[in-house]
Amino acid sequence: MIVRFGSLLLILYALGFLLFGVTLGAPAATDAARTDAIVVITGGTGRIEHAVEMLGQGKAKRLLIAGADPSVTKEDLVRRLNGRRTLMGCCVDLGSESVDTRSNAEEARRWLEKKNYRSARLITSDWHMRRAAYEFGRELDGQVTIVPDAVRSEPNFMTLFAEYNKYLLRRLAVWLDI
Repeated sequence: MIVRFGSLLLILYALGFLLFGVTLGAPAATDAARTDAIVVITGGTGRIEHAVEMLGQGKAKRLLIAGADPSVTKEDLVRRLNGRRTLMGCCVDLGSESVDTRSNAEEARRWLEKKNYRSARLITSDWHMRRAAYEFGRELDGQVTIVPDAVRSEPNFMTLFAEYNKYLLRRLAVWLDI
């Protein structure tokens, strides 16, 4: 009986991983509603570039780069992005308080509350979107409308495997209230 139950759990785990791998986050629709803000989580290729592009297209009033290294300046970003000095000066905030996805959500909540924003476009990698959206949803508790906008990537097996396990463990920790 224990072997059968263990086998069932293993099959469910494998099917869950398969489903996770084929249903990665997607970019927001081109006609997605304009939001008050954009929040981008650092750590993946193309995330900041996409966020600045969305800001430049007028998809939001302001951008928070959550989880930025404290040594990074707006001038560093201007160099990295080949310009965009005007956007960096007027409309971009660097958040360096967070170190992981959960603290990214906490940092974003404080920033959104301070600015009195009610909607935000969340930008992160496709493989990271499910966990990021979960953390942001928990932290913002329906007070802010989130528009997920995933940056497409080509995650390898280990990236997907690690992210799936982080997602499952976080959901389990919340369920167990630990």
